[in-house]
Amino acid sequence: MRAIVCESWRDFDALEVKDIPPPALRPGGVRLRVEAVGVSFAQQLVVSGRYQRRPPLPFVPGTEVVGTVLEAAPDAVAPPPGTRVFAALDWGGMAGEAVADDIHVVPLPASLADGPSAAAAVAMPISYPTAASALLWLGRLEPGQWVLVQGAGGGVGLAALEVARAVGARVIARAGLAKHPMLLARGAEVVLDSAQPFRDAVWEATGGAGVSLVLDTLGGDAFDEGLRCLADGGTLLTLGYAGGAIPQLGVNLLLLKNIGVAGLNWGTYLGWSPGDNRRAHAPRVRALWDQLMGWWAAGQLRPEVHAELPLERFREAMAMVRGREAIGRVVLRP
Repeated sequence: MRAIVCESWRDFDALEVKDIPPPALRPGGVRLRVEAVGVSFAQQLVVSGRYQRRPPLPFVPGTEVVGTVLEAAPDAVAPPPGTRVFAALDWGGMAGEAVADDIHVVPLPASLADGPSAAAAVAMPISYPTAASALLWLGRLEPGQWVLVQGAGGGVGLAALEVARAVGARVIARAGLAKHPMLLARGAEVVLDSAQPFRDAVWEATGGAGVSLVLDTLGGDAFDEGLRCLADGGTLLTLGYAGGAIPQLGVNLLLLKNIGVAGLNWGTYLGWSPGDNRRAHAPRVRALWDQLMGWWAAGQLRPEVHAELPLERFREAMAMVRGREAIGRVVLRP
């Protein structure tokens, strides 16, 4: 099969497409024919060895796929062959075939499986549940609350906007100017330019109350300014550092404003941390996926595909992600 292969820690653009054998079918595994695989900022950290967990070399990157079930291990609880699914993987998605754990394979509803939007389901294994678990599990988001979403035009940011609106929350979104019309159409009440300071605008938009939650995928200066947008008792949810800098927190500010900071790594709930029992969280994870699929089927979520490119154009795909020009997800078609 054709696959993008990482043989040593390197820049994403230095990877190569090669012919390699399909992966072995392990216990509890489900083999998929990969139809679409997501490209994310985190992948360039993984292949350069700068992510919190390192796959064993050599490996195929790619953690979120849409595909069709080919076969399953005898002990796997899996949909029958031919079923179209999305799946979360430790790695291995940027290839013609991949093997996922059965607990991380979810059938697409019939209304979505055969439609043109099926590729958009690459956002469901990681992007949408990352946003949803942060807002619902850690942030305890309630209807009517104000939420500030940083990087709202990206995969997780757009998911957070839609999940917050599905709950009935009010959203202030920050993104580049080109993405503003789309964010307003998705339900953001206020959209701010990501190139401009935003603290005063947030306080004005909320009538001086501040926001209950800040969902931050950027880090850097956006993190520091976001803290100062929180209402008394509010929480900043830190999910990533696409802005490049990991912020340093002055905890005295938390004390003075009665606010908190919570971090979320969705991979922990998938059992991807060393020593984790990956089935321990499976019921809670599946319940969240079911909730998201229900919202999607009802039209409350609209996963967005910015571009679909063949596997060989992976460098171009990552350039779209790095340049923050993508609205929603960029996917490769193995």
